[in-house]
Amino acid sequence: MDVKDSNGTLLAEGDSVTLIKDLKVKGSSLTLKRGTVVKNIRLTNSAGEIEGRAGGSTMVLKTEFLKKA
Repeated sequence: MDVKDSNGTLLAEGDSVTLIKDLKVKGSSLTLKRGTVVKNIRLTNSAGEIEGRAGGSTMVLKTEFLKKA
């Protein structure tokens, strides 16, 4: 399964990505700001999502809001 970022670039395990939009985290008052780098990502079973550590916790992020760093 190919996982692509918002620009169509292929993503792989261990890549770093950057947020292209401010994102509010559900269930928390935390907001991830545009330009935040998420390092060492893991791919999930879904082509539209990745898992990474951002804001001090591990969360699932949609690839439509990411670009490869």
